[in-house]
Amino acid sequence: MYKVRIQPRWELENSAGATLPSHLVELLIAVRATGSLAAAARKVGLSYRYAWGQLQDAREVFGQPLLRMTRGRGARLTAIGERLVWADSRIAARLSPMLDSLATELEAELERTVSAHATPLRIHASHGFGVETLRRTMAEAGLALDLKYRSPDDALVALRSGACDVAGLHLPIGELEPVLFAHYRDRLDLDADRVIHLAMRRQGLVLAPGNPRAIHTLQDLERPDIRMIHRQPGSGTRLLLESMLARHGIAFERIRACDVEELTHAAVSAYVASGLADVGFALEPPARKYGLDFFPLITEHYFFLCHSDMLDAGRLVDLLTLLRSDRFRRELGLLPGYDPSYCGNVQTLGEAFASARI
Repeated sequence: MYKVRIQPRWELENSAGATLPSHLVELLIAVRATGSLAAAARKVGLSYRYAWGQLQDAREVFGQPLLRMTRGRGARLTAIGERLVWADSRIAARLSPMLDSLATELEAELERTVSAHATPLRIHASHGFGVETLRRTMAEAGLALDLKYRSPDDALVALRSGACDVAGLHLPIGELEPVLFAHYRDRLDLDADRVIHLAMRRQGLVLAPGNPRAIHTLQDLERPDIRMIHRQPGSGTRLLLESMLARHGIAFERIRACDVEELTHAAVSAYVASGLADVGFALEPPARKYGLDFFPLITEHYFFLCHSDMLDAGRLVDLLTLLRSDRFRRELGLLPGYDPSYCGNVQTLGEAFASARI
């Protein structure tokens, strides 16, 4: 079993050709966390003198300090220092899922090359924290995995064409279930498809700490002073939000959107946390990670879909054993807003969803 790690890295250069020092952003993140330059330097493994030199070099790049130090009150980032930290968070939030997906592809290729008998489980699924927990746990257990992050629509196309073994989907619990189920209905096999439950999870509004814009309902999103960061078209979360808005008589086009659309829940939260948007619609874990307010709006089932032949052939025994383990369920339960009560349960579509019985 091989483990590939790909980390995002970025550089900044001013018009004179001066670049940021290599450890600067890591140092600024540590200062933000500790409130002390000395403590931050220790945390990242730098001498105080070297850390101070990095800050002075960075000051030359921007023509202004990145840190303010006050006797007896420690150190605080300036506005440009804060912006660099949030830029790093946004880069990681946007790119890490894609890099993780590429890493698992490379791992699978290596396994196939080295061992003629290696047959990694092929999962196509939208990025989420339950799926990420599964990816990490399978790697730790030495289970070969070929994971590609795809929208639910693309994952279903891959499942039907045989390009993957398992597809990840999510459907809301309650009155919106029939609406979303109808969207996927023509690509489902009601007789042969099987549902493998992962978790119930909450989605809702991601807001700045203290909710300074006083956003309390979906109707508030129509206010002209509110900027909202959206997920990309085709994502399951974007489809869910559009369905919720339509149910409340709100036209998606009436919402003042930011100029970009993000690819992950973490990127949406990072965008709000950096002050570039007032609100986003996303999962709870990244909101908590960035210290944001979270107003839950809906709970949904996240599950995997496969053909019954996969189960009958025993291809998913390792996956089901892992999903049903106490350790994995505990890991899922630690994620804010995640409920692993049905994790590892296998059902027909009709058993799992009332919409499949209509």
